[in-house]
Amino acid sequence: MEFEHVTFDLPHGTFHALQGGDPDGQPTVVLHGFPDHPPTAKPFLAELARQGRHVIAPWLRGYAPSPTAGPFDFASLTGDVLALIDRWSPGRAVELVGHDWGALITYDAVVTAPERIERAVTLAVPHPVTFLSRPRLAQLRRIWYMGLFQLPGSGWMASARDLAFIDRLWRQWSPGLSLDPALQAELHEHLRASMPAPLKYYRAMLRPSMIGATRRLSQPIEVPLLQLYGADDGCFLPPKVDDRHRFAAPHAMEVVPDVGHFLHIEAPEAIAERIAAWAK
Repeated sequence: MEFEHVTFDLPHGTFHALQGGDPDGQPTVVLHGFPDHPPTAKPFLAELARQGRHVIAPWLRGYAPSPTAGPFDFASLTGDVLALIDRWSPGRAVELVGHDWGALITYDAVVTAPERIERAVTLAVPHPVTFLSRPRLAQLRRIWYMGLFQLPGSGWMASARDLAFIDRLWRQWSPGLSLDPALQAELHEHLRASMPAPLKYYRAMLRPSMIGATRRLSQPIEVPLLQLYGADDGCFLPPKVDDRHRFAAPHAMEVVPDVGHFLHIEAPEAIAERIAAWAK
């Protein structure tokens, strides 16, 4: 399955994306997370496209070659995605699939503009208000890197020794995954061109704008939503609290065995099939 590199002139600048699949199929937007970008998920994108979808996967704000200038608050990040949806699929609601930070943006998008999203899938990350309301000690130990990213010079630390720190996170978060060397080299190239912008997502979480985002995210989600987690995720644990009250539309949660944080990269066919089965 071939994907073409396309660009969109949006209010914040020129955004780049991979696009492929059936132009008449279900429009599907796939959002990557940290520390990642669209090319590493090409097999997953291809599986979605083979199921009859028209797929687009943008480089998010802060990730070259898309604009690397901030701000990086939720409203800005979500605004980019909604602007892309308006340009790419103006007459039809989209299926929105988000991983990691892409999942957080997905949670925000479905409460900000539910009419533009037919259904949504989040990968690896729980509802942010659920996560913030009852953080477990075991979970807090896994996200130590968020505190590190608040420090001056953390961008240099993340980039040092050919992004050894980033490679360490990938190994910890998905212990069973060995990223293809060519894909890893391409990811390194783009992350070097992006730093320290991807780390600023985490710094924005401590800004006053997060209060408004939390209030917005506290609204019940009125878009059908599927949450998928990897059983071997070294970054995020599936929530143990009952948060069904946050979903006012059809909702399902599944823990996928034998995969970690980057579950869609580890098992692209299996994850795409789970999404397809749920979407029916």
